[in-house]
Amino acid sequence: MSEAIEAFSVHAPDYDATRRAIVPCFDAFYGTAVELVSLRGGPVERVLDLGAGTGLMSEAVLAAHPSAQLVLLDGSAGMLSRAAERLPAASVELVQGDMRDGLPSGPFDAVVSSLAIHHLERDEQPLLYAATAQLLRPGGVFVNAEHVAARTERLEREGRARWRAAASAAGASEAELDASDERMTFNRCATVAQSLGWLEEAGLEDCDCFFKQLHFAVLAGWRPA
Repeated sequence: MSEAIEAFSVHAPDYDATRRAIVPCFDAFYGTAVELVSLRGGPVERVLDLGAGTGLMSEAVLAAHPSAQLVLLDGSAGMLSRAAERLPAASVELVQGDMRDGLPSGPFDAVVSSLAIHHLERDEQPLLYAATAQLLRPGGVFVNAEHVAARTERLEREGRARWRAAASAAGASEAELDASDERMTFNRCATVAQSLGWLEEAGLEDCDCFFKQLHFAVLAGWRPA
């Protein structure tokens, strides 16, 4: 088990309780991602959630597409156990595994990920983007709701301070903020520009950043039809 997976497994029981405070833009962040899943009106019958954690993103996708079948991939058994409690068993398949060790078989109408891919090493992230693109049906979309890096160290420091203030105002305690800071030591974040470049190199089109607030961004690209 990687250090990141182990760290998140420890926090699985209380992970959801702090999400809305730790992600002050929670509704817009997840809402934009779900909107992009069906932006072009194609079928949303089968969806892969990479680094699915406790199933927050999958829950949002299912709320918008109740008949969809979702495959949740995560390295933490504890996180997937929480997802199993949250989601209807008939609608989901839970797969414990590392994103670097192979992905579930496609095709998928959409692949989504939320706050997960940045835990991979920087040179591993574009490889995952490329593998993900190949799982999409023609016209399918890859949506990554991600923690991104600022363009400069100064902007990174200022952004981290703004995030801490916003999360505190949203109700996060100092202990919760410190715990989130500790988990951020596992981050290997890319900038928006780097992430968009990887989407395009993977062969996806119309790649763009559709939402950004603090260090939270929603990026997407479509497999050509």
